[in-house]
Amino acid sequence: MSEAPPSSVRVVKHSIVIAGHRTSVSLEDEFWRALKDIAAREGVSLAALVAQVDAGRGDANLSSALRVFVLERALEARETPPSPSPHLSP
Repeated sequence: MSEAPPSSVRVVKHSIVIAGHRTSVSLEDEFWRALKDIAAREGVSLAALVAQVDAGRGDANLSSALRVFVLERALEARETPPSPSPHLSP
């Protein structure tokens, strides 16, 4: 009897409308969570964020382009030092 994979590696298919066309995108749960977090931080819907990535992906597969987008954002966040709180004095 096989065990279910952890939720972070379970692939989930979402239907999204991009430029008026419905498409299905399969990604691991962790990537969907990251995309939703990025969309919330940028003040856009998940569909709008996916459409932005889609517009710039060239010949890449959309699922792959979304994974690379999340990875690039994670690497940028790691390299960018957090800004000091305006409430703290130096």
